[in-house]
Amino acid sequence: MPKQMSRHSTVLKSPRRQAGKPRPHSGEPTHGPLTAEELQLAVRNHSMPLEALRKDTTPPGLHYVLTHFDIPFIDTDHWHLQIGGAVQRSLELSFRALLRAPSITIPVTLECAGNGRSLLRPRPLSQPWVLEAVGTAVWTGVPLAYLLTQAGVEDDAVEVLFSGVDTGVQGGVRQQFARSLPIEEALRPDVVLAYRMNGAELPPQHGYPLRLVVPGWYGMASVKWLSSIKVLTRPYDGFQQAVAYRYQEDADDAGTPVTWMKVRSLMVPPGVPDFFSRSRILPPGPVLLTGRAWSGQGAVQRVDVGIDGKWAPAHLEHPPAPFAWCAWSMPWVADPGEHEVSCRATDASGAVQPLEPVWNYQGMGNNVVQRIKVTVGQ
Repeated sequence: MPKQMSRHSTVLKSPRRQAGKPRPHSGEPTHGPLTAEELQLAVRNHSMPLEALRKDTTPPGLHYVLTHFDIPFIDTDHWHLQIGGAVQRSLELSFRALLRAPSITIPVTLECAGNGRSLLRPRPLSQPWVLEAVGTAVWTGVPLAYLLTQAGVEDDAVEVLFSGVDTGVQGGVRQQFARSLPIEEALRPDVVLAYRMNGAELPPQHGYPLRLVVPGWYGMASVKWLSSIKVLTRPYDGFQQAVAYRYQEDADDAGTPVTWMKVRSLMVPPGVPDFFSRSRILPPGPVLLTGRAWSGQGAVQRVDVGIDGKWAPAHLEHPPAPFAWCAWSMPWVADPGEHEVSCRATDASGAVQPLEPVWNYQGMGNNVVQRIKVTVGQ
């Protein structure tokens, strides 16, 4: 199983500015309250309510959504997918032609690379995710490898570039959202050009009419509203590849690319919430703690549940597919008082969720252990 690119253990320091260098977001990390810009992003995008962890498959309206620019509304009667670059035959496919092509259906867990960003101190300024930027859907579409084979990839190809219709400005750079994959990743049999989500057509916010789904990688790789696929003979150096989605120590660090999802587990918060604080309240007695775990670096091997800092192994179920989350559960007899419950996953690569967050400039890949405060009363 390919491994995540090396992560940085970062000393918190004041990032340095470099004139003329584009930034992945509009400001430097802050210790203060949420900014107006962060709040604006938070209401445009949305996370998955943790109670949805009870379901194997996340309904489209509960699945997390991150949209960089505006949501395009596309008329499929006038839309075509262009495939070109270092290929023997350029292709132009209508939506109807894609529907006639061979298809696969696969459950995949997608997580935003910035999930957990708002828990870092200082807080990197961008979409202020807490822990819920995740979801698992069943995707149906054309295997990317099939279409690349039809086009005939040239021997000197190194990457495949995917461009969406969505257009905007980020870091002072006007762009269409575009990302590339190494050619060996693009030719995996499970990478899919999806036109259905959970058995229905893609909703507009999830990339209608066609999106890429890359199992195991963080969500930025799964480009939405696809308009073109281009096979490249040199690595892509566009903004979303070379500037955004990097593990950086500070603003001037070139960093390393964000790729595979780190191991993570999440718990359904037990009991009922206080409306404003979301703190949990439940009666004393037996309760079944449940949740999900996943990783892009190998199957989840273990989930441990912590009760007030004492850890015990949970029961782990088999996932429905290699890159779909698996369910876990553990019974707990809740005694009256204040408690902290938590969960921690380990995957086949030996990676374990950290007990404390590891800071980086863009707030990427923060897979810190989830902790929930619970009040148990009569």
